[in-house]
Amino acid sequence: MTGVSTPGALHASQPLLHAGAALDGARPARAAMVMVHGRGSSAGDILGLAEAFGDAGATSGDWAFVAPQAANGTWYPERFMAPIARNEPWLSSALESVGRAVAHVEGAGIAPDRIVLLGFSQGACLVTEWAARHARRFGGIATLSGGLIGPDGTPRDYAGAFAGTPALLGCSDRDPHIPLARVRETAAVLERMGARVDTRIYENAPHGVFEDEIRAIVTMMEGVTA
Repeated sequence: MTGVSTPGALHASQPLLHAGAALDGARPARAAMVMVHGRGSSAGDILGLAEAFGDAGATSGDWAFVAPQAANGTWYPERFMAPIARNEPWLSSALESVGRAVAHVEGAGIAPDRIVLLGFSQGACLVTEWAARHARRFGGIATLSGGLIGPDGTPRDYAGAFAGTPALLGCSDRDPHIPLARVRETAAVLERMGARVDTRIYENAPHGVFEDEIRAIVTMMEGVTA
């Protein structure tokens, strides 16, 4: 990272991967999902969930899936509940990566209310924080083992409103990385901002993605393209 002069340069050179329907062409996608991977993972790995959505009944031919890649597989170095300054400038660069992915989809003519934002673990924290900072009516938000970024007591006076955006927050009650209290706080903040929040806590479960979450996301996707 030595010699990088602007936050955006940290992740800006990384690729944006695509799967599913094309964003343009003779039969372009009707909707899109922006998918953000976790620490130590990759855009290719998170795109693998698209196949699981199809197996669970989603009409995958209607959907484009896009996933930004983090430099060195990590969006920011410290835990998501560390003081925000300790995760800079990586955090700002990571948030810009999410914004570029959303802008890429919107540039293809897909409106925000037909875009689902999904992230897992570090990516879930990133997606949720970006959505709160850019609140509007999205097609959906799927926070899989994550929560809003920053230490306890971080002000949550975000501007904007979700205007009925469905939001899924799924997490284990014993997740070693995501305290249950932060999941509850995140749910309360999103609900206060006008999201329709569905919080699902899985007892004694590992840090991972669960079949119940996959089914809930497919239902969310069906609502977008109905």
